[in-house]
Amino acid sequence: MSTNSPPMSVQLYSLREAAKTNFDQVLERLAGIGFKGVEPFHLFDKTPAEFHQQVVSLGMTVSSSHVPWINHSESINEVVETVQALGLSRAPGGFGPEDFKDTAQLQRTIATTAGYVDALKPHGVSLFLHNHYWEFNVIDGQVAYHQLQDAIPEVEFELDTYWAANFGACNPAQELSRIASRTPLLHIKDGPLEKGQSNVALGQGKMDIPALFEAADADVLEWAVIEFDQCDTDMFAAIEKSYQYLKFNNLAHGNV
Repeated sequence: MSTNSPPMSVQLYSLREAAKTNFDQVLERLAGIGFKGVEPFHLFDKTPAEFHQQVVSLGMTVSSSHVPWINHSESINEVVETVQALGLSRAPGGFGPEDFKDTAQLQRTIATTAGYVDALKPHGVSLFLHNHYWEFNVIDGQVAYHQLQDAIPEVEFELDTYWAANFGACNPAQELSRIASRTPLLHIKDGPLEKGQSNVALGQGKMDIPALFEAADADVLEWAVIEFDQCDTDMFAAIEKSYQYLKFNNLAHGNV
């Protein structure tokens, strides 16, 4: 791993309940912890430009975004305009379990992804895919996600390292090594690797977090994004503990 560690961001989906009540306060508290960036999943009635300006005014940046999800958007122009207003040049995408269930569906998913890449390219915007666990289903003797990766060299990835562990069936560091040159974004999570069980603060679960950063390409990795799908303890406390874990292990850095 390079001595130049990536900056830390946080996926705001982690704080979805608090954001419904007071989104401004959520952003302010994250800036106070020291995060360099945030990754929105919803803008809570703010325009993309307003959100971007607010984040910058707090000393952070929009690292990446899960809005607008390209699969759920009405047009490529909508995706491009929103992404660019957020100050970004990457559009997000991802697929559900049905999209990786068999050979025929996988081929449709590959064709769809290739179409998105081609449609975005004239606008100077690239596509990154975010995964869950079902992408690692084996189809025709090969991991489905590997087949997609090999078929579309231009697509980038935000590897969700926890889901890539596939509840212990896969090695997430090896999965990252396979696409490290195409992975500028990582979702960093920890937990028991059991279905239905909540995430825990980084360093308190079964994930080998340092191995993930060793597997990353330091010249490609731009952001380490902390995320919790769910947490049984106070969410802000768990996020701050995760921030401190990455900071004190020199795996990623923040503003403080």
